[in-house]
Amino acid sequence: MALSDLLYPDNPKRRQELIHLHQELLDCMSMNFHATNELAGVLNAHLGCTITHIKMRESSTVKENCDIIIQAMSEIQRQVQKIDSDMKEKLEPVLYQKLYDIKEPELEKIAIAHKVFSIVLGEATSTAGMVAIKLIGSNLITLTVSKLVSLLAQIGASVLGGISITILGLGIEMILHAILGAVERNQLLAAVRSYEEHLAEFKEASEKYQCAIREVTSSVRHQVQ
Repeated sequence: MALSDLLYPDNPKRRQELIHLHQELLDCMSMNFHATNELAGVLNAHLGCTITHIKMRESSTVKENCDIIIQAMSEIQRQVQKIDSDMKEKLEPVLYQKLYDIKEPELEKIAIAHKVFSIVLGEATSTAGMVAIKLIGSNLITLTVSKLVSLLAQIGASVLGGISITILGLGIEMILHAILGAVERNQLLAAVRSYEEHLAEFKEASEKYQCAIREVTSSVRHQVQ
């Protein structure tokens, strides 16, 4: 047992708590990587986008992996904005407004959007209009992406940012290195508090983001069947 554990018996418990919270954060990030790739796949397949798929880097820090997701999400936001610009440019103002009118039937909106993508892409899949409407006709994706990007940036800038995403070995040792007594205890407590503060809000925003993407991808699967 380390001298610090003798001086502060709650330290081993704090270490285990920190490892558990770190794993929760990584699981949440992993699901966001997967969801982002799903949405990128839909955009690439149906709307002519070329968004690169992303992968968690186990040798990198939390901040570096946050930056990878932020970059991919920012590219998705840029592509969705371009889709909206294409719609506005190709449609008469009255038709464009219909895309955002909650009273307009969704099927009519999809038909209008598909007509635009048939022009823009030369040839568009039958689901192109539906995907476009799901993305631009609702602020759901835009709002959830913006919220998650903000939270990821906060996590990256926090005490968590410099920790390796690997939960064994050097990753945790970056916080649990050989510092004795009160210094280690205070560092452990600060790390645990940082995880707890960020994790609850991050998990909630992640669930909304993943739910929004499932809505799009399930609609695509239904359309294809």
